[in-house]
Amino acid sequence: MAKILDNLLPSTAQRAVKLRQSYDWIKTELSELDAVYEAKKQKALDSFIVKANKKLAPLAYVACDKAEYADSIMEKKLQEYDVNKYLSYRAANHKAAKAIFKAINAGEDWSGALDVMKGEVEKIRSDRAAFVGKLRLKREALIAKGGASDPTEYNAMRTKLEAERDDLSKALDEKYEAVIAKKRAALEAKLEKISGQIEDNKARSAKIGNLPDDVLLSVKGLKMYFGGLKAVDDLTFDVKKGEIFGLIGPNGAGKTTVFNCITRFYDATGGEMYFENKYGEVVDLRNYKVHDIILQGISRTFQNIELVKEVSVMENLLVAGTRAYRSGLVVHALGLPLLKKEEKLMRQKAMRVLKFMGLESYANWLAFGLPYGILKKVEIARALMADARLIIMDEPAAGLNDSETAELTETIRRIRDEFGVTILLVEHDMGLVMNVCDTVCAISFGQMLAIGTTEEIQKNKAVQEAYLGVEEDE
Repeated sequence: MAKILDNLLPSTAQRAVKLRQSYDWIKTELSELDAVYEAKKQKALDSFIVKANKKLAPLAYVACDKAEYADSIMEKKLQEYDVNKYLSYRAANHKAAKAIFKAINAGEDWSGALDVMKGEVEKIRSDRAAFVGKLRLKREALIAKGGASDPTEYNAMRTKLEAERDDLSKALDEKYEAVIAKKRAALEAKLEKISGQIEDNKARSAKIGNLPDDVLLSVKGLKMYFGGLKAVDDLTFDVKKGEIFGLIGPNGAGKTTVFNCITRFYDATGGEMYFENKYGEVVDLRNYKVHDIILQGISRTFQNIELVKEVSVMENLLVAGTRAYRSGLVVHALGLPLLKKEEKLMRQKAMRVLKFMGLESYANWLAFGLPYGILKKVEIARALMADARLIIMDEPAAGLNDSETAELTETIRRIRDEFGVTILLVEHDMGLVMNVCDTVCAISFGQMLAIGTTEEIQKNKAVQEAYLGVEEDE
C-alpha cells in the first residue's frame, strides 16, 4: 500500500517542478499581457473597418473615376475568361494531335483532323470576340451609371468614419488600460507568492551545496561504465556562467556519453553533477528524471537530427515547448481555455525564436525535405524554446559546408549574448571550436587530458598526440 501511495502522490521534486512551471507561465503571461490586449483592440478595430468599408462602398463608386473603374472591371473579367478558355485551346490541340497520329499510323490522310482543329480554334476566337463585345457594353453602362463623379459625400462619410474609428481606439485604450492594470496586479501577486515558495526551496537547496558565484555546472568524478567498458572515468570540470565551453576528443572518447549523463539519458555509474537552475537554486541533477531536466534550465541538440519530419517547422518548436505546459491530461483532453491560452503564448514564443534564427518563412513548411542546413537551424531553434540557462550542442557543425559553419559560429555567439545562456559544445570541427569557445576540455577514453583556453589546448602536447595529431620523427 505504501508503495502504491508513493507512486500516486507527487514527490517533493515533482511538486517543485510544478511550482516552477507556474512561475514561468505567470512570467510569460505578464510579458505578453500588453500584446494580448493590443491584439484584442486590433480585432475590434478591424471589425469596425470592415463595417465602415461596406458603408463607403456605394459612395466610393460615385466618387471614383468611372472610366478607370470600368476598365479595371473589364480587364479582370477578360483575364478570368482567358484563363478558362486556355484549357479549351489545349483540348483542341490534344484532340487534333491524337487524330493526326492515328491517321498517320493507319496510312490515311490526316489533313481533315487539322481542319477540325482550325475550326474549333476559330470558334474559340469568335466566342472571345463576342465576350469582349458584351464587356464593352457593360463598361459603357458602368460609366453611365450614377451620373458624374462627385466625391463630396464620400469624403464627408470617410471623415466621419475615421473620427469614429479614432474615438473607438481611445475608448478601447481606456477600457483595456484598466483591465490590464487589474490583471497585472493579480498576476504579480501570484508571482510574489510563488517567489516566496521558491525562495524557501533555495534555502533548502543550500543544504545540497553551494557553487562558486561564477560556476553554472559542476561535474565531479563522473563515471559511466557499460559492463567492463569505462566510457567516462572520473571526469571533473566546471562550466562558468556565460561562457562557451568546448568538449573535444577523438571518436569514442566519451563526449556524447558525458552529455547523456548530464541530461539524464544515462544514469551515471558514479560522480556528482550540480547545476544552478534558472530559479537560482543549486540542484543535484541525479535527483531528476530525464523529462524534468529541461525544466531546470538545460536543453540540448542532437548529433543526428531528431526532428519530427512529418509535421511543420512551427509544430516541431511547439512540441519542444509542451513540457513547460501547466495544463494536465484532463485539460488537454477537454480542450479547456487554459490549454488554448498556453498554446497561443507558446506559438507567439515559437515565432520569435524562428525570427531570431531567420526561419520565419519556413514556419509552415514540413520538416521533411528541407535542406540539411535549415534542419540544423531548426534543431537549434527547438533548443531555444526551453528558456534554458545551459544549452548543450552535440556536433552542431556536422554535415555543414564552410559558409554554413561560419554562420553557425556567429549564431552560437548571438545565442550566448542575446539569450544570456551558457553553451556546452561537443564538436570535431577544430576551426569552429577554436574560434568560438572560451574554455576547452579535451578528453580521451573518458579521462581528462587537459582543460584551459583555446591557446593552451592548441599548445598541449598530450592533446596533440591524442587528438590533433603530431608529426612523427623521421
